[in-house]
Amino acid sequence: MADIWQNAVNWLSERGLSVAIITLLTIISLIMTRVIMNHMISVYKGRHDDRELHKRAETLGAMCKYILGISILFMAAMLLLDQFGIKLGPLLAAAGVIGIAVGFGAQHLVQDVTNGFFIMLDDEIRVGDVVEVAGKWGTVERVNLRQTVLRNIDGNVHFIPNSQIGVVTNMSKVYSYCLMHIGVAYREDLDEIFEVMELVAEKLRKDEQFSKLILEPIDIMGLDDFGDSALVVKARIKVQPSRQFKVKREFFRRLKAAFDERNIEIPFPHRTVYMGQDKAGKAPSLHVSVKDKSESESGCES
Repeated sequence: MADIWQNAVNWLSERGLSVAIITLLTIISLIMTRVIMNHMISVYKGRHDDRELHKRAETLGAMCKYILGISILFMAAMLLLDQFGIKLGPLLAAAGVIGIAVGFGAQHLVQDVTNGFFIMLDDEIRVGDVVEVAGKWGTVERVNLRQTVLRNIDGNVHFIPNSQIGVVTNMSKVYSYCLMHIGVAYREDLDEIFEVMELVAEKLRKDEQFSKLILEPIDIMGLDDFGDSALVVKARIKVQPSRQFKVKREFFRRLKAAFDERNIEIPFPHRTVYMGQDKAGKAPSLHVSVKDKSESESGCES
């Protein structure tokens, strides 16, 4: 027992200080890496007003912090193993053999990292983008080499491995379109509808709250479809990235008020009742019972 204690004291006196220094330097390096990267991102964002560049800087900054953190921890682990007297040569050789075996079981992890690297390299997804990937859509909260994290409008968070990402639909790349399909009754004059839409869109564009969000005047494409009970007009407004939802809701609110003011009918479903005909060409009688409100309350029919 005395020999074990004496060996422990000797090891601490010889190697303890080195282990403590390596551990302390590792912690300081991790903290400094995060601080320096955050400062560099802040400086870059301060020198550029482009929101797209801000999102790309945040995404690449997160990737760099992730890679540097893994590298620092790996180097620290190697140094600590050496201090504990574990030879690195045989360990690395064994790790190569084990790595081949583990690689067959970790194919998805390799695919995650590879796919994540090319996603970031091609600038497909950035933090703050509104995207649809792997059947899920939402705002990108975090993206790294292994997974992409989305939060949808319900507040639900989706953790999507990068290996499952095939097609990326980015709804906030450089700019967005507020695409609208507006139905009006068949009786309405389309030229008047176009005029009202342009007036509403122009007033919205001059509004102080929305002037910076809207990039171009409304583009009215014209009559897009003959619906069952409506004429469908297609239009779109070019807006800042991710702002199409806010602009669309406000435009619809104002357009509804303008339609009401001009007595323009917003259609509702119509149904035609057909009683059918027998072989003689006669249709059965349709019995209709109409109740007056006052008489209905007393239980009488007219």
